[in-house]
Amino acid sequence: MEASTTPKQLIWLGSTRADLRAFPQPVRQALGYALYLAQMGEKHLEAKPLKGFGGAGGLEAVDDHAGETYRAVYTVKFAEAVYVLHAFQKKSVRGRATSQRDIDLIKARLQWAQEHYAQWQHAPHTRQR
Repeated sequence: MEASTTPKQLIWLGSTRADLRAFPQPVRQALGYALYLAQMGEKHLEAKPLKGFGGAGGLEAVDDHAGETYRAVYTVKFAEAVYVLHAFQKKSVRGRATSQRDIDLIKARLQWAQEHYAQWQHAPHTRQR
């Protein structure tokens, strides 16, 4: 990824912004920094591709706090925007696996992001910078 001096637009889908705001402060800071780096065209050292989403299709930033694991899933596949697809506390009791419910939600929101971005590109007068 090439670093930029102008941040990409950060677009929150569904309840992702409220979900992230409900996390403990240290987690909000860590995941927020990962999203900021994504906006700047960089990748946080702890961010990794989410399996089954093809690279930039879904990236996952993870932070642990007080024995709990928190995740923010986002995509950087669009030239002018970073879409936050899901923010959640990991509840799986089976190792590192992401629940099927979370995977389905991420897939649906990735489709939503693609549709939103296509419409956004055709309406440049509505873009915020």
